[in-house]
Amino acid sequence: MSLTISDGIDIPLEEVQLEAVRATGAGGQHVNKVATAIHLRFEIDSSSLPESCKDRLRRCTDKRISKDGVIVIKAQRFRSQERNRADALERLRSLVRSAIRSQRRRRPTGPTAASRQKRLDRKTRRGRLKALRRNVDA
Repeated sequence: MSLTISDGIDIPLEEVQLEAVRATGAGGQHVNKVATAIHLRFEIDSSSLPESCKDRLRRCTDKRISKDGVIVIKAQRFRSQERNRADALERLRSLVRSAIRSQRRRRPTGPTAASRQKRLDRKTRRGRLKALRRNVDA
């Protein structure tokens, strides 16, 4: 089985380490006796992802990516271990997808004609106001 990221990019589930741990927070006795939270670990360098994708993931400033190049996700949103496992895998998928997507290049734009005219009008008005403060030649 594998986790499909996009067309042609899959992560084999053997490369993803899933560990069940006890969840924190409210939940009463259920939380204390059942390991429903999931710790997901995914090593970028040893994965089968394309090199370009690995580079983008390493450059990503996401706090879930450690300096060693390991993605760590803790899923404990749901009470069921299976739903938390699916949630962790979905969060991994969205993280890798966001790294794959290339940023659109910003095209520099200038001020519009209307904004330039508005600026000139403000300058003219301000100049007139200052002219009224000058001494009057009588």
